[in-house]
Amino acid sequence: MPFNQDEDPHLWLENLENPKVIDWATVRDAETRSALAPISNSLRSRIAAYYSIPVVISLKASRRGVFALTREEGAYKVKLIHRDGSFQGLMDSRDLGDDILIKYVHPDPDGDRYALNYSYAGSDKGYTDLMDTDSGEQFDRLEGVTNDVTWLDDDRFYYVRSYRETATPDGVKPPTSRVFLRDGGQDEMVYGSGVPTSHGLSMGESLHSEKALLVMSYGWHRSTAIAGELASPDSWEKIYGGNDFLAYPIDRVRGKYLVASFEGNGWGQVLSIDDAGSVETVLGEGKEVLQGVISTADNLVSIYMVDASSIVRRHDLEGHLIDEFDFEAPGSVSSLTTDGSDFFFKYQSFTTPHRVYRLGEDGLNLLTSEDAPGDFDINDLWSTSKDGTQVHSFLVKKKGVKPVKALLYGYGGFSIPLTPVYFPSAIPLLEDGGAFIYANLRGGTENGEEWHRAGMRDRKQNVFDDFISVIEKLREEGSTVVVTGRSNGGLLVGATMTQRPEILDGAVIGYPVLDMARFHELLIGKAWVPEYGNPEDPKDVEFLSRYSPYHNVRRGTGYPPTLLFTGLHDDRVHPAHALKFAALLEDHGHKSFLRVETKSGHAGATPETKISEEADVLAFVYQSLSLSKDV
Repeated sequence: MPFNQDEDPHLWLENLENPKVIDWATVRDAETRSALAPISNSLRSRIAAYYSIPVVISLKASRRGVFALTREEGAYKVKLIHRDGSFQGLMDSRDLGDDILIKYVHPDPDGDRYALNYSYAGSDKGYTDLMDTDSGEQFDRLEGVTNDVTWLDDDRFYYVRSYRETATPDGVKPPTSRVFLRDGGQDEMVYGSGVPTSHGLSMGESLHSEKALLVMSYGWHRSTAIAGELASPDSWEKIYGGNDFLAYPIDRVRGKYLVASFEGNGWGQVLSIDDAGSVETVLGEGKEVLQGVISTADNLVSIYMVDASSIVRRHDLEGHLIDEFDFEAPGSVSSLTTDGSDFFFKYQSFTTPHRVYRLGEDGLNLLTSEDAPGDFDINDLWSTSKDGTQVHSFLVKKKGVKPVKALLYGYGGFSIPLTPVYFPSAIPLLEDGGAFIYANLRGGTENGEEWHRAGMRDRKQNVFDDFISVIEKLREEGSTVVVTGRSNGGLLVGATMTQRPEILDGAVIGYPVLDMARFHELLIGKAWVPEYGNPEDPKDVEFLSRYSPYHNVRRGTGYPPTLLFTGLHDDRVHPAHALKFAALLEDHGHKSFLRVETKSGHAGATPETKISEEADVLAFVYQSLSLSKDV
C-alpha cells in the first residue's frame, strides 16, 4: 500500500523551532516524569552506583602510551595508560563546560599531541580540539561534525568533515563527507570531490605513517579500500573492493597492503595486495565472523565473533596461528590498537565494565579492570523464527532465579552485532529478580554479512519475526515480557508492537525511527536509504509501508503500555519520530508515556542525565512487569 502523505495530522511536530511543539512536548514529558517518579526516585541511586564504576569507552595506542577515553565519577575523562598499568589524567569533560560529552580521542603516533572530539548534550555536531599532551594547551579547533584526524607532520593534519545540512564545496547534496588538509588554521579540500550523496569517507594511516588508508562506503554493506602516499592526496586510489561487499585497508607491511574483505560468504578474510594488484590470501574465510584486525611489522591480531562473543587470535604475516585467547564469560573485545610493537584491546561483558589488556612477546597481560558486584548466570537462549531460522539470544539473570519477568533488548540492523556489553541500569533489574535478554537478530553481523543482508530493505520483516520468536519463546517458558530498543531498535519495537501487540506486556521505544515515509526528509535520514530503502521509489514503498510503525497504528487495537523517550539535541534521528508516534497513539485512544530530555542527543549525554533517563525507563519496566524492588 502506498503512503498517504496528505493524512499526517502531526506533521507540525517536526518543527522544533515552533514554541508550540516544545510546549506540547514539555507538558507530556512532565506528565511522564510525575507518573514514574515514585519508582524512579527509588532506583536512581542504585543506577548511579553502577554508573560510578569506571568504564573504558575507547583506546588508541601511541609510542608514549595508550590514550583511553573513560566514563567515571560522573564525567568523561581522557587518561594516558602506561605499559605497567599506571596512568596519568589528561582531560575531564567538566573542564570543558556543563553537559559535555567527550566522544573520541586520537593521538599522533608519538603521543605528543591528540585530537579531542566533544559536543554539548550528545549532539553529533561539536568540536575537535587539537591538544598538546605535555602542556595541556589547545592549539587548534575544528567545528561541526569532524572525524579521523590523521597527522601529517608537526604543523599539518588531515581530517574528515561530514556534511549534514549544506552541500559540499564541490556542490554535492548532503549527507556525504570530504577530506581536508589543515595547515596553519586554514582548510583545503584534498579528497572526495564527486563522492555522491549517501556515501561516506573515513581515514587513517599506516603504522609507520607513510601511507594514507581510506574507506569510501555506501550504506553498511558496500565499501572500497583506498590508499596512497600520506603526503600526496593525488596518489590516493582504489586498491580493492568497489563491488557489492565490504573492504577496508588494514596496513602497509613489507611492501604490500593488507586488506580485510567480506566478499564470498561475508565472514571476512585478510588479503595481501602488491603494487601490481596481485592478491594473496593471508587469513582465509571460515565460519567465524572477522570483527577487526590490525598488524605490526611481524604479526596480525584479529578479533573473531562466535555466537556473538569475541575471541582474539595472533598470527604471523604468513597466516600461521601463534596463539588464541578467549574469556571465561561471553564478552566483547574492541578498541584493538597497537603502538608498533605491542597490541592493546578492551574487553567487557554484561557484568564486567572493562578490562584492558596488553598483548606482547611476553603474552597477554591485564593492565586494568573493573567488575560489577553480583552473582549472575549468563545462558544461551534459542528460538525459531517464522522461516525456520534459529535465533540466538543471551539470557542474564541472578543465580537461582527463574526468569519470569523479562526485559528483552533488540536492534537488528546496520551491520551492528549485539555482543555482550555492560548496562549499569540492568544490574538493579537482575538484583530484583528480573531477567535481561539480549537478542542477536538478523540485520546485525552476528553470523556474517549474509545475516546482515537478510535483515535489510525488503527483508526487514525477518528482523521483526526473529524478535517475535524470542518473545514467544520467553512466554512459552512462563515469562511476562517488556521489549526495548533504541534508534533502529526503536523501529524494531514499534513494528513489533503494531504487528503483535497481544504478546507484549510493555514497549520501550528510545530515540526511534518510526515514520518510514519521511525518515529520508529528516536530518541525515538519506544516509539510511541503502539500509531501509527509498520512500520515493514505489517498489520500496511497497515493503516500507507494510511495517512502518507510524502508518500501522489501528484504532480499537489493545496496545501494550508504551514509553517513548527522545532528546531534543538528537541531530541524527529527529525527535519528531517519537513525538508524532505518541500523538498518533493518543489519537487512536491509546495513552502512552513520552519522555523528552533537553540535555541529550543520539550520541548520548552526561552520566548525570543518563542516570535520570534510565531511572525513568527502568521505572516503567518495573511497573509494566509488576516487579518489586529489592527482591
